[in-house]
Amino acid sequence: MNTPDVTATATVKRSPLARIASSLPPGTTLVISGTVVLGAASYVHLMAAGHSLDTEGMAALSVLWTILMSVGIGLFFPVEQELTRIVAAHRVAGTGVSGVVRRLAGLTLGVVLLLAAGVWWATPLLADTFFYGHTEMVGTLAMAFAAMALSNICRGILAGLGRFAPFGWQLAIDGILRIGLAGAFALAGVRSPLAFALILVVAPLVAALVTSGPVLRGLGRGPAPHWSALLGGLGPLIVSTLLSQVVVNAAVVSTKLLAPTEGALVAGLLNAIVLARVPLFVFGSLQASLLSGLSSAAAAGDRAGFSRLLGRTSLVVTALGLAGGIPATLLGPWLIQVLFKAEEGLGYAAFFWISAGTLFYMLAMVLGQALLVLHKHRLQLLGWTVATLVLIGVTLIPGDVATRVCLAYTLSSLTAVIGMAVPLWLSFLRRPAAAAAA
Repeated sequence: MNTPDVTATATVKRSPLARIASSLPPGTTLVISGTVVLGAASYVHLMAAGHSLDTEGMAALSVLWTILMSVGIGLFFPVEQELTRIVAAHRVAGTGVSGVVRRLAGLTLGVVLLLAAGVWWATPLLADTFFYGHTEMVGTLAMAFAAMALSNICRGILAGLGRFAPFGWQLAIDGILRIGLAGAFALAGVRSPLAFALILVVAPLVAALVTSGPVLRGLGRGPAPHWSALLGGLGPLIVSTLLSQVVVNAAVVSTKLLAPTEGALVAGLLNAIVLARVPLFVFGSLQASLLSGLSSAAAAGDRAGFSRLLGRTSLVVTALGLAGGIPATLLGPWLIQVLFKAEEGLGYAAFFWISAGTLFYMLAMVLGQALLVLHKHRLQLLGWTVATLVLIGVTLIPGDVATRVCLAYTLSSLTAVIGMAVPLWLSFLRRPAAAAAA
């Protein structure tokens, strides 16, 4: 009588999720978990603030949150990406990364100091325009920029070194602190927008310091790259990222500028955007695998494989957009009142346009990744530049403010999709396989 193979039996009985998890690099699951915690923290933070602050205070916090997510991510996330790429290359080559980190950290510090100087110089104007005269909110914004820069540098080094466990822990600690502090403030009856704004400083700063040990231990002595090599790729990437963040986050700031007395509308728009961008949060976990797959196919000259992966990812993104957009459109006006204590004012049309804009924005991000893989940074930059011009043009036309800013988001994102799909098709997907391989 034959004895069954216990190992084979165990393998057969493993669930699909278990098989996927076992194929991931060590620590990747923790990164995904940390991303989920940090994403949920944004919702908890804004919900706690919405139930604690008055209309003016919530509007001020909404604008600060939007500026930080737009300018901060636009400036410092490209630094994280470049650090990851260069540190990983040095790790494969067996050389230290202290020179790389020193150069990019110094460059980032210079950007932070320039931002701080500009914010300090424009404090009265920023306070009166965006924060109802509260100058302390302007100072908090500058400190939040610095905290975000530090956390992005640490994450870039950790990802490049392949140390995904502390990377995930940094995300998780950041999210846990945001949830804990926001919940504590809400339960304690705190009514200060400054307190909720300082969470955006304390949480990422503490998380970066707690996980700084693996960062420092993994540096090693190594050469510093030439400035031209750093800035050649980083410059276009920063501009493209900044413009893409302007497109996705402009509605709140535009409303504050066009209707400065409509605090409830400003806060409600942020709540609506956060709710409709749930699919975008899910899409973020797909970007790394997409970039890796497209890079492999392009390097092998596999035009069919490249096209197939790009098409499948676009279908998945479309499904995500519909799965999140339809409920957001149908239930959004009610949900933002229940979850964020928003006032009435935004109707189904606003949620439809925001949801459609989110779908187009995700498709533009997919196409942008494809252009980056093909070393067509300038075409990606051109696409986001034209989209930004469309955003400005639609925002400035006469009409209802909420309709204009929501429609501007949708049409500018659609413009980015078309502006990247056309050159991508003409330059790579339409070419014969032999030419692509060559």
